[in-house]
Amino acid sequence: MIEVGILLPSRETAMVGRHDASGVVRLAKVAEDAGFDSVWTGDSPLARTRVDPLTLLAAVAAATGRIRLGTAAWTATLRHPLLGAHQAATVDQLGPGRLMLGLGAGFPLPESRAEFDAIGVPFDERVGRLDETVRIWRAAWSGAPGFAGKYWQIDDLARALPTSTPDGPPLWLAGSDTPKVLARVARHYDGWLPYLPDPAAYARAWETIQRQATRAVTPAMYATIVLDTDAARARTELEGYVRQYYRRSLAEMSTIQAYFGGTAEACADWLTRYLDAGATHFILRLGSLDVHRQLDLVAEKLLPALRSRVTA
Repeated sequence: MIEVGILLPSRETAMVGRHDASGVVRLAKVAEDAGFDSVWTGDSPLARTRVDPLTLLAAVAAATGRIRLGTAAWTATLRHPLLGAHQAATVDQLGPGRLMLGLGAGFPLPESRAEFDAIGVPFDERVGRLDETVRIWRAAWSGAPGFAGKYWQIDDLARALPTSTPDGPPLWLAGSDTPKVLARVARHYDGWLPYLPDPAAYARAWETIQRQATRAVTPAMYATIVLDTDAARARTELEGYVRQYYRRSLAEMSTIQAYFGGTAEACADWLTRYLDAGATHFILRLGSLDVHRQLDLVAEKLLPALRSRVTA
């Protein structure tokens, strides 16, 4: 079983100077019609400004009927956990059973720290606050009367808005393969959403999670790709995208995140290495400002090639 999702270009529209929430919603419908399993959206009020992820997914839920909806990743600690639980429950009711929440604590970059400072959330507490937020959400969605933790005490959770299912949407941790991250995934989360550039490292980390897990965990993978019949042209396009997005080179970012530029067949070979390492759900960010062209190429060329590897 393999699921393939697309990251919606909520940030890319801002990169070209045109915030276009309605256009992103329309693209989600195109992705559903093209056969993708899920659509995802990122989060950043200031550091890498884009439209609010849960508001966007509410609109996508209303515009679509089948495709699953996810955040990759939602910096949940930038919101009070009770408000976050309320937002997520609302979207979950709009698309029952379709919401998945990939959660991030915040990338350790100066612009991320500045974003936390602007909102008034201690950056150095972001990891503990995220794990406690998850505990509060689950308590709220299960009908618990209250919650007492290190950062928050809430006495009247029983009145919180319920989700479409008693347990609420699955909560995935976006992150790397450090021992602390893997232990947190195994103890507290329903899925693991890394961006590891090395499939062998992915395999080792997934084995660790399986040994430590106290719940069922979905192994996912976040990767940025550009497809072209000319591999050199694809890499050039990807380089330009990365420099505009991160203000860093592709070579530098490739030591942290998974990137691929080349033909659809070669991309399928590359992603198959992650399948062999245990991944079951891909989230593909299209590393191009020509999103519609790349979406068509992935749907027409990559999806059939990748799915044939699973069914063969």
